Amino acid sequence: MATDHAAGPGPDAGWPQRAPRLLATDLDGTLLGPAGTVSARTAHALRAAEDAGVEVVFVTARPPRWVAELAPHVAGHGVAICANGAAVVEVATGRVLASHGMAVDLVADLAARLRAELGEVHLAVETLVGFAAETGYLDEHVVPPGSPVVDRIEDAVTGPTLKLLVRTATDHGPEHATVVQRAVGSDALVADSGAVGLGEVSAAGVTKAAALADWAARRGVAATDVWACGDAPNDLPMLGWAGESFAVANAFGSVRAAARHACPANAEDGVAVVLEHAAALARTAGPRPGAARQQGAPRA
Repeated sequence: MATDHAAGPGPDAGWPQRAPRLLATDLDGTLLGPAGTVSARTAHALRAAEDAGVEVVFVTARPPRWVAELAPHVAGHGVAICANGAAVVEVATGRVLASHGMAVDLVADLAARLRAELGEVHLAVETLVGFAAETGYLDEHVVPPGSPVVDRIEDAVTGPTLKLLVRTATDHGPEHATVVQRAVGSDALVADSGAVGLGEVSAAGVTKAAALADWAARRGVAATDVWACGDAPNDLPMLGWAGESFAVANAFGSVRAAARHACPANAEDGVAVVLEHAAALARTAGPRPGAARQQGAPRA
């Protein structure tokens, strides 16, 4: 691996000058490069942040099954908040530390509402045990072999659902998530992770921000000591909650407008630059009182 990890863009002069205790970052479109991989600079920056005492937590729309593939790169960095906040997973082992799924009856009710309000829809679910979809549901990602395919998604749901995925026959464009939210009402929350034509339905109150706030509170970390990085609309609650927020240059316009700071695009290792800056500040400041990890506690 190359040793010149400082090449490329550096921190902006207007960035915060007090180190965070915790840095939360989205994965796809943010920490990961355009091909969905961890660059050498990013891997080095993650290690440097950890060595300097800055905890890192990954906050993603990815279901738990998609986190496993990152384990060789980031397993040393603890946990991932998955499915837009519906599950917290230990990256190294895949062990679920917390989950907030929707009950079987609620998923059935939501499916009925979606069909009644939107006409032809194609549904799928992400659960703690895997993926299932209706016939006709199109997924741009590889579907795990053996995943159930059914006429009605209710026939495949036997336990808590982390996300109900919604595609419609009518193209609603950028308003897709809004249209789906109107259909499901207040009993669930629809997130927009930037995937075209996809509505991601979770239990009411489940967001990246809520899960991150709970995780930070359990670690004794205040919002003012958290930096957050993101690129898509589902990152907005998290960016608004954190004391300092960063949007990568390739982020949605609404995200760039909402974030306090801008960093280079994911293709230019933008989050690595933020991590390097955080690590440098932490090394200069020295250990914080109470910053040491508890023996046996999960590492974020």
